[in-house]
Amino acid sequence: MTDFDAIDALLASVQEETALPPVAERRRLREALGLSRTQVAAVLGVSASTVGGWESGREPSGEIRAKYGYFLEGALAKVGAEEVTPGTGDEAEAPVVEASVAEEPAPPVEEVAGGAPLAAPAPCVLCGAPAVHQVEGFPQHLDAADCQAATPAATAPREQAPPAAAVEPTAPAPTKLVPAGRRAKEADSPDLIARAVEAALAAHGGDVENATAALVKRAIPDAMALLDETRKGARYQVIAHPPMPDILRRKSAKGPDEIWEARPNWTRPELPAGRHEVTALDVNGAYLSALKTHLPIGALEHSTGNVHDRRRAGVHLITPPAWDLEHLLPNPLGNREESGEFWVTEPTLRLLLRLSSDPYGLCEPPVIHESWTSGATEGLLEKFRIALKDARDRAIAEDDTVTLEYVKAMYSKFVSTMGESNYNRELYRSDWMHLIRSQAFANLWMKAYKCFDEGLVVVRAMGTDELHVSGDWRQIFTEGRAVTEVKVKDVYTLGDDEPDPPADA
Repeated sequence: MTDFDAIDALLASVQEETALPPVAERRRLREALGLSRTQVAAVLGVSASTVGGWESGREPSGEIRAKYGYFLEGALAKVGAEEVTPGTGDEAEAPVVEASVAEEPAPPVEEVAGGAPLAAPAPCVLCGAPAVHQVEGFPQHLDAADCQAATPAATAPREQAPPAAAVEPTAPAPTKLVPAGRRAKEADSPDLIARAVEAALAAHGGDVENATAALVKRAIPDAMALLDETRKGARYQVIAHPPMPDILRRKSAKGPDEIWEARPNWTRPELPAGRHEVTALDVNGAYLSALKTHLPIGALEHSTGNVHDRRRAGVHLITPPAWDLEHLLPNPLGNREESGEFWVTEPTLRLLLRLSSDPYGLCEPPVIHESWTSGATEGLLEKFRIALKDARDRAIAEDDTVTLEYVKAMYSKFVSTMGESNYNRELYRSDWMHLIRSQAFANLWMKAYKCFDEGLVVVRAMGTDELHVSGDWRQIFTEGRAVTEVKVKDVYTLGDDEPDPPADA
């Protein structure tokens, strides 16, 4: 194949994108048929906020663009047919329509033109509720009484549609499950995130920017409402306003308390000889992942002695071990200049104990002097975390920036305001705030160690989510936007090229 043949083949493989009507026309067509964004979203397999975005300036792509274009084309034809006024002489040019199903009793299923059973229930094109038949290629209720669309479109005459092969039946939505003893049952919790996004878009006429700003502004109370919903039926009764020891109280309005969170801010002092390509990686959803940590359930209780009970969690006064690997890895305690004993959180203590034991053996174990702890569980916020993660994943898959920014604000503000904050009076747990933050730092440290263990050069580690490495990081991490993946923030080079070998004398 010549270069010109390859170019021709490449051009032939490019498919022309489906043309879509102007933004204002998309919304007008939907509203003219009396359809909600939820109904349209259901048949296209996206969220209502995604449809709202398309009606306010965003553009779909690929297969979903073709489906949306097909819907709009059909909507335009249907609206045009319904707007023809009898007696104007235009009747002869109007599309031929079937007789209204309201004129006579519905015939048996086998006799309905275009009606056929579906292999599995799919959202009705009119109301979005599960339907077991399709009419002219569209999932739809055959009996108007079964259709939940409270609009004239539910019983309006149906225009002759294109062949059924042009539209694939929408797959039924997955059924969410929750544990129920030894069995599983269907989850009955409402999707508060999707509901809030849809309401915000409706209130702002589909304006993505204003809807996002409104949702971010109410992220804290909405996060608390989601927490309450996900805590229904939980085994543990959380104490939201327990008495806190003085070490967890601020010494001044803007001053810190006595807890050290071990935030890293480390740069390797020297690099091996040679030139190094360094990749700055961004860890996705660091605080979201850190919600899975051992959190104390009740009020903290004081104890003394060099003993650690893994069934409890809290804060601990320790004398830290010496760290002799600063030239290779960051100190798991972060950049602390003061020496002597100080208070650390449960994640930091557990990380130090882990690194002091087999198979790591990187330091001596810390000495514990006293502790403030309570019975703990790692699953206290798990349902809350999963709800946020699922919404984030869906938003990324559907290019739904409204939901994505809303979810980010929910979990970041939830963590930052659960201490002594005037922005969140429903939850005063300074201990939780410190533990979740330090869990994010511990997670980043373990990612750095994994790179080191696989032979990469660790160059920098900062905050909760920034890791700079030299080497083939793709053998360890997957690039992407999911919580378990990383993004590339920057690529740069350090060091000098290898010197030429000396010439033979």
